[in-house]
Amino acid sequence: MTGAVRHLYVHLPFCAHRCGYCDFVTVVGRGGEHRSYVGALLAELELERSLLAAEVETVFVGGGTPTLTEAAELRRLLEALPSAGEVTVEANPETVTPEVARLLRESGVNRVSLGAQTFQAELLQVLERRAAPWDVRRAFYHLRDAGFDNISLDLIYGIPGQAAADLEADIDEALALGPEHLSCYELEAKPGTRFTHRHGEELVRQSDALEGYFERVVGKLTEAGYRWYETANFCLPAEREGGRDLRAHHNLAYWLGRDYLGVGIGAVSTVAGRRWQNTPRLPLYVASSGRGEPPPRDLEELSTDVRRRERVMLGLRLDEPLTLAGVSGVLDGDALTRLEALDLVIRDRGGPSGDALTLTPRGRLLGGGVTAELLA
Repeated sequence: MTGAVRHLYVHLPFCAHRCGYCDFVTVVGRGGEHRSYVGALLAELELERSLLAAEVETVFVGGGTPTLTEAAELRRLLEALPSAGEVTVEANPETVTPEVARLLRESGVNRVSLGAQTFQAELLQVLERRAAPWDVRRAFYHLRDAGFDNISLDLIYGIPGQAAADLEADIDEALALGPEHLSCYELEAKPGTRFTHRHGEELVRQSDALEGYFERVVGKLTEAGYRWYETANFCLPAEREGGRDLRAHHNLAYWLGRDYLGVGIGAVSTVAGRRWQNTPRLPLYVASSGRGEPPPRDLEELSTDVRRRERVMLGLRLDEPLTLAGVSGVLDGDALTRLEALDLVIRDRGGPSGDALTLTPRGRLLGGGVTAELLA
């Protein structure tokens, strides 16, 4: 019997180096453990196979640095994953060789998310990235040469030492490459990390500039013809791309509140009102696989109230209306009226799917603050 989950996340944690600002579940080194880990991943996937629908819509392989995984093991994993309309792999530029690009393409991957972060050499050093600016361009062209016609670039703003001119230059460099998709994120450095100890004062200064940086990103990318479809995400519009919908469909599933299965250390799943997270400890994960057991997990039962609030918080990140059926009970009616009057929210009464909400462009720039006011 097959389940109903149509979205699969797979975590490959291996990295050559842990960047100071990173809070993902990663493992540095451990080159000799790639084979045992991939075996454990595939064992967990087999244990949970019944949760997946017969036809999976999206697969996302994230990390870590998936493209650092030993080539034979990366191929073994990719070829064992279910086929899907969108299969994305994250890649660090310095790891993308012509051989890696071909491996991904031959193994069923049809979308790559390339972690550029910035094209400024000194800012890459601040972020402790191993790539140089030319590595980003070279990786991009290797992927194009391998036949990829759906490439996403990640950029970060608010980096210590970054000026507005640096951000402008990064966007110009990205646009010159012509990716189908761009993700532009505000730098989030967790308190207590070595990164915040080293750059604390500059991070405070940058926080005052973030709103202006965000507006600059949105302005330049929309002027260049990209669709601002989610708070931090932009894609070429379908009408310019022969009808292709180039939004990140795996992430779109999260934002639309759909169920998803995650496998690997630290991976999160949300299925049928329950959320669980696998152990982040590699030895525990591999050992449980050897016993034919699911990995140790933290389990959370999601209340109706929590699910409704998450639906509002995530749904209002999109440029499409959020249908209010089932979530109106968590909205503050007085706040909604006030935000309408301030031209931050549009309420569509009696639409095809019932009442719906959309943030105005100004409301989207204020983002989380508007959503926080709306939630009762």
